[in-house]
Amino acid sequence: MSRKILVIANDSALALTYERALCPAGYEVQFYEDAAAALEASGTGRFDLVLVSECCAGLDFVGVLRLLRTADLSAPVVVVSRNASVESAVAAMREGAIDYLPEPSSVDELQCVVRRIEQLDSYYGPSTPARTDVATTPPDSGFEGMLGQCAAIREVFAFICRIAPADSTVLVTGESGTGKEMVVRAIHRHSRRHAQPLLACDCTALAPTLLESELFGHVKGSFSGAIATKKGLLEVAHQGTLLLDEVANLSLETQAKLLRVLETRRVRKVGDTTEHEVDIRLVATTNRNLAEMVKVGAFRADLYYRLNVVPISLPPLRDRAGDVPLLARAFLLRFSRHMGLEPKGFSEDAMRQMDVYPWPGNVRELRNIVERLAVLYGGSRIEVCHLPAEIRDARPAVPRGEVPRTWEEFKRMKRQIVDDLEYQFLIDALERSGHNVTQAAESVGMQRTNFHALLRNHGLKPDGSRGV
Repeated sequence: MSRKILVIANDSALALTYERALCPAGYEVQFYEDAAAALEASGTGRFDLVLVSECCAGLDFVGVLRLLRTADLSAPVVVVSRNASVESAVAAMREGAIDYLPEPSSVDELQCVVRRIEQLDSYYGPSTPARTDVATTPPDSGFEGMLGQCAAIREVFAFICRIAPADSTVLVTGESGTGKEMVVRAIHRHSRRHAQPLLACDCTALAPTLLESELFGHVKGSFSGAIATKKGLLEVAHQGTLLLDEVANLSLETQAKLLRVLETRRVRKVGDTTEHEVDIRLVATTNRNLAEMVKVGAFRADLYYRLNVVPISLPPLRDRAGDVPLLARAFLLRFSRHMGLEPKGFSEDAMRQMDVYPWPGNVRELRNIVERLAVLYGGSRIEVCHLPAEIRDARPAVPRGEVPRTWEEFKRMKRQIVDDLEYQFLIDALERSGHNVTQAAESVGMQRTNFHALLRNHGLKPDGSRGV
């Protein structure tokens, strides 16, 4: 049974090119100038692939992709553009395209894309390009080991599924501890290279000369200590994925050599005179602003554009509303099981205080602190008094855009701030006095009855927990 390809374009010559390229290889090509008519036809029969021209009657390719997504067409989609650019490629993949080709494309390029998608289908089974339906996956079930329920991180998960099957270079940016390497691993596992190695090079760990040897390899005797010829990671990762971790730390000289590899797909060992072809997918990560580094001459502009084909920006944990409780509970359960401890949870107050803390170290900091709490404290619950001082002392910030605009709003927000301050004042006094109310009242210069009254106002017990 021949495989069916749907072509949507307003150029009959282009459709004829596709037919001549694909029909001899056993594919059935159906051509439509109008996207709506193509969708109507797709409802009567299954297609294995959709090719969308950038020039479609009445719609640009983004409009067609959105129409296809609305119609829930299950076939993977490839965009063919006459005005190929990084921006249009990223726009196509954000809208669900699995690959992006310049037009006119050669017969070999077209057949290569089709074969690549067939390989993906043989591994995943025929389905949409986003092999994992992130939109309908419960947030607590995770995605490739990553948890999150906020819109920003769920969008990252969905974007990974869209761009992973293509071979485009990806630049993952974000603060330290946001999970950049986990994103890279997810991209590799969802790519057509999943059966090949994923190798990582830490660009901060080695001196420039040693880093070049690590990346490009060297021949015997090329420098002092080169007692044998060695393949570099660019060669070893052939047909797989290479991660350049913290790529901003590459020297300008190494950047120039890396750029040549990306342009020619050939690598030359240090001290060698011959080049070797390499087939890799490059993914880079950084916690620095490469665009700003380009402006001051600390990073090559041409390399930046080569790396920034498909950018993924990870949100810091402080901007992931609702994800701190989800992650904290998951980490606590994981560590408790791993250490053979009785499962425990967080008190409501402890969780509220953890949600207030800005987490400068992001998910990595949260994970390490939860592991510490699991080891140090027994019992059934983690209380506020168990938390590190920097978390206990954290104060809720007034978010930008939430400054009161009326007197009533001001009074309401002021009451909330005062309530939070009183609460922390009481908790701190109780902890310093060993939860002895009399001593706590004396330490802050209050009468015991007034201190008790303040505790009752906040529903606090002498041990610092909530309750009547």
